[in-house]
Amino acid sequence: MYTRDHRTADLRAIARLGGPLLANNLAITGMTLADTVMAGQVGAVQLAGLAVGAAYWHLFLFIGFGMLMAVSPTVAHANGADDRIAAVGYVRQSWWLALALAVVLVSGLRQVDWVLPAIRIDADILPTSIGYVHAITWGMPGALAFFSLRYTSEGLGRTKPIMYIGLVALALNVFGNWVFIYGKFGMPALGAIGCGVATAIVFWFMFVAMFLHMRRHRAYRPFEFFASIARPHGRTLRELARIGAPIAGSILAEGGLFVAAALIMGSMGAITAGAHQIALNYASFMFMVPLAVSSATTIHVGHTLGRGDRARARSIGLLGISICAVVMFTSALGIVVLNDGIAALYTRDPPVRELAATLLLMAALFQLSDGIQVGAAGALRGFKDTAVPLVFCVFSYWVVGFSLAYYFGVVRQGGPIYVWIGLIVGLSLSAVLLVSRFLAVSRKRLTVDG
Repeated sequence: MYTRDHRTADLRAIARLGGPLLANNLAITGMTLADTVMAGQVGAVQLAGLAVGAAYWHLFLFIGFGMLMAVSPTVAHANGADDRIAAVGYVRQSWWLALALAVVLVSGLRQVDWVLPAIRIDADILPTSIGYVHAITWGMPGALAFFSLRYTSEGLGRTKPIMYIGLVALALNVFGNWVFIYGKFGMPALGAIGCGVATAIVFWFMFVAMFLHMRRHRAYRPFEFFASIARPHGRTLRELARIGAPIAGSILAEGGLFVAAALIMGSMGAITAGAHQIALNYASFMFMVPLAVSSATTIHVGHTLGRGDRARARSIGLLGISICAVVMFTSALGIVVLNDGIAALYTRDPPVRELAATLLLMAALFQLSDGIQVGAAGALRGFKDTAVPLVFCVFSYWVVGFSLAYYFGVVRQGGPIYVWIGLIVGLSLSAVLLVSRFLAVSRKRLTVDG
């Protein structure tokens, strides 16, 4: 029986794990928010260039942190079962995974010089977009190293250090933007490209700070993660890849859909691209709340399954999904009431502000579906179920969502509103499929146990 006391205890556990992750997620998204607002003050072309460059960068970042997210549930299961040897093995092998990813992803990012012109991005914004990507690419190795340590700490249920590092990183990013965008302390005024320089520096700071904390804090000493560097271990690396690759694929499927939408908007001109960036940036900012709940659900479900309590794990998953739904419904109501005021925070350009306010209303429509699907994905990751959700995500976002967005927005020339309608349909279908999958997987596990 899942009693009221159980529910209260699980709510507290999710809040304890998710609260610091929410602060960190808001800090990381706050970095993007600061980039958008500060670059937007320079002009519509700079804002649009940032939008396209950031879209290309995030395409590769999704792959990196998606693959390394496998560390969180694997360490959580091992920690729940009190198996320190297994936990240490997963962590040390994740370093090799991060190194391999750094080589591949940096190589991909360096292709920006021909990729963006090939997809016919507006010539006015190309120099800024390409320059931004070149600058931020230097931060990719640091970002991957940080993610490896972050997800280790998450798997152990220690999320507060992640929060503190994220908040300091936000402050450093805003300061760096001020220096490099506007040319302070003798630095050249780089405009939106300066956002890439600042973010690259901040990623390296986050890695160093997390590394020093984990080396010195007594909570990590029993594991001795840094006592030695293990040789690559094929079976452990394959397990991490088996779990992480579908996670990366799912994140890439969803994130790639928004990247594709941003690139479509980039072909429609600076005003459309800038307005889309504003609407998407704010929606992404609010999405950090259910994303934190989703991550906390993954950890709590993983710990519970590690202890062998599958019935409780199913109830925790459903609780996490419900919290995400309530949060995003509230967010949608806020956007409907305040859409024009939100747009005014980002830009002084009247045409960009007017279109952004309209697109924000479209963003409000998919808030509920977005919250439900990320909650269900987090619950499934706690069960280490990632392959089938990948298939559902690819089908929902690309076969359905992108096809509708491209056909009605570009082929039929419906414009940016119809592009967003495609996004809404894709997210809604994903929510239905992922919740159905969680119900089936958790029910099957209960049947097997019985």
